[in-house]
Amino acid sequence: MSDLGPIYVGLDLSTQQLKAVVVDEQLRVLDEAHVQFDNDLPEFRTYGGVIHKKQTPSVIQAPCLMWVKALDMLLDKLRVCGVDFGRVRGISGCGQQHGTVYWSRGAGEILRNLRPEKFLHEQLANAFATSLAPIWMDSSTRAECTIIEDGIGGPLKLAEITGSRAYERFSAPQITKIHRTRPDVYNSTERISLVSSFVASLLLGNYAPIDYSDGSGMNLLDIRTKDWSDDLLQICAPDLRERLGETVPSSTDLGPISNYFVERFGFNDECRVVAFTGDNPASLMGLRLQKGDLVCSLGTSDTLFLWLESPKTVPEGHIFCNPIDNEAFMGLLCFKNGSLTRERIRDSAAGGSWQLFNELLDSTPRGNFGNMAIYLDAREIIPPLIGDYRFNKADEKISRYSSKEVEVRALVEGQFIARRVCAEDFGFDIGPNCRIIATGGASANKAVLQVLSDVFNSPVYTSEMANSAVLGGAYQAKHALHRHESSFEQITSSIPEPTLLCRPYSDAESIYKPMLERYRKIIAQLLETNSPS
Repeated sequence: MSDLGPIYVGLDLSTQQLKAVVVDEQLRVLDEAHVQFDNDLPEFRTYGGVIHKKQTPSVIQAPCLMWVKALDMLLDKLRVCGVDFGRVRGISGCGQQHGTVYWSRGAGEILRNLRPEKFLHEQLANAFATSLAPIWMDSSTRAECTIIEDGIGGPLKLAEITGSRAYERFSAPQITKIHRTRPDVYNSTERISLVSSFVASLLLGNYAPIDYSDGSGMNLLDIRTKDWSDDLLQICAPDLRERLGETVPSSTDLGPISNYFVERFGFNDECRVVAFTGDNPASLMGLRLQKGDLVCSLGTSDTLFLWLESPKTVPEGHIFCNPIDNEAFMGLLCFKNGSLTRERIRDSAAGGSWQLFNELLDSTPRGNFGNMAIYLDAREIIPPLIGDYRFNKADEKISRYSSKEVEVRALVEGQFIARRVCAEDFGFDIGPNCRIIATGGASANKAVLQVLSDVFNSPVYTSEMANSAVLGGAYQAKHALHRHESSFEQITSSIPEPTLLCRPYSDAESIYKPMLERYRKIIAQLLETNSPS
């Protein structure tokens, strides 16, 4: 490490590990470390960072004290790496979205009086009303989702207020379930944190507020007013506002780091703790999205991150408050049928060879002679269908295509047409200034990305950015302390730009624009009949 100048720390408490990255003034990575829960903290007996109970398989939780102990261990690892904590000017980060931590009465007093000669987990052993935190993998709150949606006037009304319909993993149903089924826990709860604000609370030595972006993934925050919805608070649990505390912009300087970390690890007492956010908003910052940008992550599931100027109510998908611009929003769309579906067609049409798959793809013209198909191995989220649906140029349903080339192109075009239709329905403007940033495993396939570029009529860039969420936290740590004189874009301008990989052909829009409308009509018909292939 350079021994000159301030440094910034980003943290990411994900499902399986707690990660840290240290960057310098130019946001160059100096050091990294992580604590892997299963291996480094075996005494908590987690598998994949979580606890499953055979008798209740839909209930999935994580031990709060495991996360606490991981923070001490992580900072010790960084110290062994030679990190000079006295140079850290700001620290921020993120956590897995939707998890909730229930602090017991008196825990705030414990946080404010942490003793540096003792480990954190020793002092916080009795600080939680329930030792296990429900996390995003939990799916045990179907009844509570119904209560919330019925109470507010339906799923679309809930989505209009909070950006999402009720989801079992979201915080509002989880809190409602705690109140309904474990009133003793709820009544003994002094404060409820998200995973993100929980980590910030440890560092701050006091309860940290929930930021707008992570708060908008709870089914409780009005994404327009940036405040808790009183109607939803009343539906979920009594006196909930006082347990949640205030909400703040994602770039808020919360205050100086707790004296515990000054005395125990040598942090400067002027080191500032910046609001933590969810891992998805943090990824948006790590990838440095700007107005007009769209991230397309091509993995087991395909995910779109969208920069939105205004929210649009849709039955599926999520709208969060934007962590960079308080007046903007971010959309998140997830598609279950991504790489595994591409691999199935690769195996059947190209004998498992990506090279042959790409040759087949490139040997067919854009538009595929009017053939269009939808391949859904698992029941999709948008649209809620499963099966293979093949259509010819007259939109007649057929059982199979006569050539492997047509099959391959029908798969790839169909996937990206579906992605563009959903992005447009979400309010994203696919205009001439749109820039697509491709990430994930399939982003290494230029032939596939060329189809993405053509269907969206936009240039496609690739980013070698790994660990975008934890880096987003580090970037926010610096941005929050300089935001009055510099924008986020200016502060991160020293980071290399994504690499331009392909541009759309000049005839792309004339080919695919009509196919978008055909796709909409086909989906409407399929949903009406819900006919399997």
